[in-house]
Amino acid sequence: GYFYSRWTKCIHSSRDLSDIVYIDNYIFNKDVFIQFNSTVGDFVGYTELGVFNARKWNSDSGRLQSERAQVERYCKHNAEAYQRVVADKS
Repeated sequence: GYFYSRWTKCIHSSRDLSDIVYIDNYIFNKDVFIQFNSTVGDFVGYTELGVFNARKWNSDSGRLQSERAQVERYCKHNAEAYQRVVADKS
């Protein structure tokens, strides 16, 4: 069979969230074939299909803008909530 998944994650080490990075992985059969990394700011393909999709998706300004906005909309929002509810309580 075939296995497809998409994993997103936010990584940071500073308390003020100034170093937060958003990563969006597209995975097929346990191999990442394309990835968006907010530090790079573009999609990067790791297989033939990934390179094809990265070229196509990087030319779509709306898609890129949406991915780049995830740092503020998804990562910082959730990291701030986590700090308020969990980290600041310990």
